[in-house]
Amino acid sequence: MTTLHISSAFDSGNIEVLSTDGTTARLAIRHDKDSEFFQWFHFRVSGTDIAGEELVLKITGLNGSAYPGGWPNYNARVSEDRQYWALAASTFDAGEDNGTLTIRYVPETDLAWFAYFAPYSMERHHDLIADLATTEGVTYRCLGHTLDGQPLDCVEMGEGEKQVWLYARQHPGESMAEWWMEGALDVLADPADSVGRELRKRCRFHVVPNMNPDGSARGHLRTNAVGVNLNREWATPTAEKSPEVLAVRNAMDGTGVDFAMDVHGDEAIPAVFMAGFQGIPSIKAEQQAGYDRFSEILDRRTPDFQRKLGYAVSAPGRANLTMSTNHVAERFGAVSMTLEMPFKDHDDAADPAQAWSPERSAQLGRDCMGALLEWLVEREAG
Repeated sequence: MTTLHISSAFDSGNIEVLSTDGTTARLAIRHDKDSEFFQWFHFRVSGTDIAGEELVLKITGLNGSAYPGGWPNYNARVSEDRQYWALAASTFDAGEDNGTLTIRYVPETDLAWFAYFAPYSMERHHDLIADLATTEGVTYRCLGHTLDGQPLDCVEMGEGEKQVWLYARQHPGESMAEWWMEGALDVLADPADSVGRELRKRCRFHVVPNMNPDGSARGHLRTNAVGVNLNREWATPTAEKSPEVLAVRNAMDGTGVDFAMDVHGDEAIPAVFMAGFQGIPSIKAEQQAGYDRFSEILDRRTPDFQRKLGYAVSAPGRANLTMSTNHVAERFGAVSMTLEMPFKDHDDAADPAQAWSPERSAQLGRDCMGALLEWLVEREAG
């Protein structure tokens, strides 16, 4: 009889094995440490002679997860080479075992990896930083250290006056955000890229590809090493609870901020969209116009963005200033924004093989840099 071996004892791994029976397993997702959040999973399945056999993996207890609305119409990701991540057919039944996602997959080999979204490992992060740090025109800065002692990496480039901050993975399970960073940095750090060259003339870029390395390594969805949601810490960050936010905000205070983008992923909405800073106390008409115009440009430039679906807009004076986009807009008068990519798919341009993917995330990063250059050139023309 086939025996499954299921493990998550690796970078960003997260699963608990409740039981196995042949090629079927009952599983549960481990909570973020000291937190009620759970949704991210990442594990490997192996077994003798499972190639060609259907695996039935049941992840239970999901009615209590962080975003139960994210499970209907969602398909897990699977890879056998850890390079290409495809869809594994999945169904959600809220009435089974307090909410169960059933993943069915027939592997071609005796080993397969499953994840909530294609992981972006800390090893890949370090490779990215090492490559950038040795690139001409790029400066490396360690902004500080996390509670687990990991460095908070920032790369900087450009000679222009505009101060641009790009940062990602405040919520570590939103791994598509660092794939986006790869695409954006492909443009910004390449001396032969014409868009990057023009952007560097106009701007000084400060890029933090991963704001939450502790949560990333631990396999968390939303929090750092002590269960803190970094995107609710911007008003009063502390060294004891949120040194990541404190370090980035202090660095922003040193440079000022003209334009900022906080890159995320959304569990429920099947689309790429933007969230702004409407509702901050000091909002200016030209500030809002800048945000609106950037969204319009990006919408025109790529079918992988839209403006119909998104979050509700805050009422005047009611914006949550503990969140980075609102806080940065209020603190610096910046045009700031939160970019959200889906765990499901961008339904306006659906992909039946991968849904939203690392490749599309990286391409969107490139598209956003093209949109930023067009936005800047328009503003220069008056």
